[in-house]
Amino acid sequence: MSEPELKHILEGALLAAGEPLSVDRLRSLFAEERQPDTRQLRGALAELQHDYEGRGVELREVGSGYRIQVSESLAPWVSRLWEERPGRYSRALLETLAIIAYRQPITRGEIEDIRGVSVSTSIMRTLLDRGWVRTVGHRDMPGRPAMFGTTRAFLDYFNLKSLDELPTLMELRDLDKDHPELDLRFPEEIAAEEADDDSGASRAADEDA
Repeated sequence: MSEPELKHILEGALLAAGEPLSVDRLRSLFAEERQPDTRQLRGALAELQHDYEGRGVELREVGSGYRIQVSESLAPWVSRLWEERPGRYSRALLETLAIIAYRQPITRGEIEDIRGVSVSTSIMRTLLDRGWVRTVGHRDMPGRPAMFGTTRAFLDYFNLKSLDELPTLMELRDLDKDHPELDLRFPEEIAAEEADDDSGASRAADEDA
């Protein structure tokens, strides 16, 4: 019996695992004397990725490695397989997560300064329990407050390979234009714009006078 192609072995492992697998974990599938090198593994994964193009599943690289997943375009149909809807998160929680993602490492007090309101313990506990956020150190200041950062689980959940794939602030502003109800700006940005508007209105009143 001949040995299956490398890409088919990788495909089977990714389907069986049900979670992202790193290149090192994929290499560990093989006996030490027959382990493919990184170039061979990535080449086989690229072939597999090409094989899935235009199909209902795709091979995606995320923070923890590679995984086979349903194409995002099929979500409206596939999601009907589950009667229970995925949990909805409050705006406060999502704002807190976004601030951590873009400003990390950051302390709880610094998050509160940006949001202009206190961050509830339940929000921080939820982010920590979900594994999206972790303590990455302590700020060198009185009280040595914990500093928070995002995790590989955060990247995996949001289908990102690295933090470099986060949308830029310009892209977030463009999303605001298409969906103004989201208002994804940070509080200080809103305050700055309101101050500019007030200043402009004051100048206009002076000119009219």
